[in-house]
Amino acid sequence: MKKTALIMAGGKGERFWPKSRLTLPKQFLSLTNDGKTMIQLTVERILPLVDMEDIYIATNETYRSLVREQLPDIPESHILCEPVGRNTAPCIGLGAVHIHHKYEDAVMIVLPSDHLVKYNDIFTRTLEEACRVAESGENLVTLGIAPNYPETGYGYIKADTSLKDGDAFRVDRFVEKPDLETARSYVESGDYYWNSGMFIWKISSILSALSRYMPETYDGLSKIGQAVGTENETDALLSVFPTLPSESIDYGIMEKASHIYLVPGVFGWDDVGSWLAVERVRGADDDGNTLSGNVTVLNTSGCTIEAREKLIAAIGLNDLIVVDTDDALLICAKDSAGDIKKMLELLKKEGKDSYL
Repeated sequence: MKKTALIMAGGKGERFWPKSRLTLPKQFLSLTNDGKTMIQLTVERILPLVDMEDIYIATNETYRSLVREQLPDIPESHILCEPVGRNTAPCIGLGAVHIHHKYEDAVMIVLPSDHLVKYNDIFTRTLEEACRVAESGENLVTLGIAPNYPETGYGYIKADTSLKDGDAFRVDRFVEKPDLETARSYVESGDYYWNSGMFIWKISSILSALSRYMPETYDGLSKIGQAVGTENETDALLSVFPTLPSESIDYGIMEKASHIYLVPGVFGWDDVGSWLAVERVRGADDDGNTLSGNVTVLNTSGCTIEAREKLIAAIGLNDLIVVDTDDALLICAKDSAGDIKKMLELLKKEGKDSYL
């Protein structure tokens, strides 16, 4: 069966401020040593399975030019610009009706644009197994990441290890972000996986699930789908999409549907959720520092420092994040990295929108 992909690229990447901005969010930045942006790496990662002409990018009008610049081989009609954000269920549904217009049915691989994978070959094999399970029925498949520590910032998925199809398990339930003690119990049990936000299913399967569990959303998407490829396409999108309920695919469908399967992933996944991830991605020196650009340090340890042309000379610092840009400098304790979004709210309240 034909394999297609939808890459979701509409996020703001606020936790990577000040490098990530409203006009240049995280997915369009390079955070690795190869100079490739995160969305470029995402596309490159799936090319062994999906032809370039079968890849769709879901974003918004603000980022259309960035997509065209960084992914010039993506067909223009495959850059799907949502007029407003409506969470992942309408986003995925929009991609599904476009793919349905091109192919009567196909496998649809849904990926965030701002994750990193260390072992691409293993990732490809994992996706191949997920595609096999998706093709074998009306199965909705997700990739679950085998946890190696008790992370409290992710949702978890409990697998029913007694029900197996090849390398895939039936999903028992989805659970919200746990406290530390609960997360430890999840890791120790061996039955729980991190919810990666990556999905694989047939177009017919996801549209059927939308019809059953999210009928209002499905009806609106059907109107948009009927207009795809006609002169009314843009008008239908602008008039209908903003009326769709804002709901995640997890809550709207995955937590309610049957025939949910999980394929475990052990391919070096990282959602690169904040500046804390940079050390995991790039590694650290003997003092635990991750340094980039024009940086010189003395008696400094456990710091992530991003410099530009201007020298950053750090003396006697511990466990800080320092990020320099043309118009803003972030100095943040590592254990306060989760408060960067609060800082953006404060900047907005103070009328400093030019720094957002």
